[in-house]
Order: sequence, then C-alpha cells, then structure tokens
Amino acid sequence: MKDILAIKQLSRKEKLQVMEAIWEDLSQEDHLVESPAWHESQLRDTEQKVQSGIEQTLDWQEAKKELRKRFE
Repeated sequence: MKDILAIKQLSRKEKLQVMEAIWEDLSQEDHLVESPAWHESQLRDTEQKVQSGIEQTLDWQEAKKELRKRFE
C-alpha cells in the first residue's frame, strides 16, 4: 500500500494532522459505531470523579492545544 509508505514520510506534526482529519471524518458517523460495554462503566466512574472534584473538565479546543504542545 503506497499510501502507508507516504504516511511514513510525513513529519510527526503532519501525521497528527492526518489523524485529526481522519478522526473528524469518522466522528461524523459516530451513530454507526457501537461502544463496547466497558465504556459505560468508565463514563460513570469519570462522571463521579468530576462531580466529586477529583477530575476537572477541559474544553475540547483547549485540550487539543495542550496535546499539540506536548507532541510538537
């Protein structure tokens, strides 16, 4: 597959941009994806942690900025 070879030639930043574009495209059809059963328990656990103040939420745009800083 020559597309995979082309991806290997990309910089780390370019690979992350490709991943983000793929994820954005896939998320447009998220209703077609069935979540595994363990997701529900993880979501409940996280919700309890947020409500008790153990964890805090972060705006998605801000989270992406933070992640980009870590990998650039």
